Amino acid sequence: MFGKQRVKTKTEHMFSNTDLRKILVPVAIEQFLTSMMGTADTMMVSNVGAAAISAASLVDSLNVLVIQAFSALSAGGTIICAHYIGGKNREQANKSAGQVLFIVTLLSTILMLICLAGNEALLRLIFGQVDDEVMEASKIYFFYTALSFPFIGIYDSGASIFRAQGNTRCPMAISVISNIMNVCGNAILIWGFDMGIAGAAIATLASRIFCAIAVMIFLRSGENVICVRNYLKIRPDLRQIKKILKIGVPSGIENSMFQFGKLAIQSTVSTLGTAAIAAQAMTNILENLNGIAAMGVGIGLMTIVGQCMGAGRKDEAVYFIKKVTLIAEVVVIISCLVVFAAAVPVTMLGGMEEESASMCIYMITWITIVKPIVWTLAFIPAYGMRGAGDVRFSMVLSCLSMWFCRVVLCIVLIRIFHFGPIGVWIGMFADWTIRAVLFTVRFFSGKWAGIKV
Repeated sequence: MFGKQRVKTKTEHMFSNTDLRKILVPVAIEQFLTSMMGTADTMMVSNVGAAAISAASLVDSLNVLVIQAFSALSAGGTIICAHYIGGKNREQANKSAGQVLFIVTLLSTILMLICLAGNEALLRLIFGQVDDEVMEASKIYFFYTALSFPFIGIYDSGASIFRAQGNTRCPMAISVISNIMNVCGNAILIWGFDMGIAGAAIATLASRIFCAIAVMIFLRSGENVICVRNYLKIRPDLRQIKKILKIGVPSGIENSMFQFGKLAIQSTVSTLGTAAIAAQAMTNILENLNGIAAMGVGIGLMTIVGQCMGAGRKDEAVYFIKKVTLIAEVVVIISCLVVFAAAVPVTMLGGMEEESASMCIYMITWITIVKPIVWTLAFIPAYGMRGAGDVRFSMVLSCLSMWFCRVVLCIVLIRIFHFGPIGVWIGMFADWTIRAVLFTVRFFSGKWAGIKV
């Protein structure tokens, strides 16, 4: 159906190539820098010892679950606000923005309190029995990073509001400054004050506090299409919150289940010993780096499609999903090649043991081969369809594919057939392939464009 539709002339497009660059490039850079915050911690504590890098890796896999959940919930606000902006309804866009900030801040604060109260119990529940030294380091790292959850929520909400109005440069600028703060803080606290993993966590907390404060200040500007002031006077509007949650909760469930699956996999890998844990930790970092920029492109696509759908221009939404997917594929290919070239130097600079480094290089080689073939179609069109409001299909498909391919297949390959950590990535490749096929079918069916937001 939609595969045959084409926009007639460039002058009819809602977004020019320049507009696309202004939206996609900053958000891709922002996502890269955000991911680097956890990566910087892991890399800079790698010289402290195997226990420290293992602890940072284990806890960050849990923190990513939280961050992705907040990001997905905030994305519900992005989509609602983008639809209002596309429909020229600035008043409702502003009201929705206030409600996004309210609900995400409330939920992130509750989660922080739960994690602080159940620190060690949660870690043992998720990761099982790990070495005492690793557990002690994990408890310290988890305590400080849990304190940052409300600030992550505030920043994600604010950044999503800026993206909804096409302003991706402001969140990017904040990320640049916060990452500089994080790296400098790591260097001072880890090496200058010999604080080890606690220093890394405190530096991350400080940088996330900065992010939250900065985004709240910039949101007050009257120059924005969406302006939020008088934060303390924001009161819950159940009708608006229901709209946001209707979009955000399915995406949050999808992302959370995705990360729960990764935690289940991490628990399986933890039984293979410290060398395998370290190898998998570094491979996760490198795989994240070669896909994060393209993920940013997908996040930008949600704004583009949301505004197109809000303006009632479904043909434009179809056109831009195709165009941005092609852009993302180019980004993935370049990213994979760059990360592959950097893999050996990174393992050396990280001070990895020879056994761990060898396993890591083997896994990243296969990732570099497979990822450009299936990854883009597995993820990028889905971002566009979510921007149109098609979140339930994505949630169901992603959860089923992830649990049956990644988790079950991974556990079978590692525990029964003794594949080692490469079993994780075989399951991952199967998941990507199934998602790519079914999301492509969904896109060309056109059903996603008939959903009312």
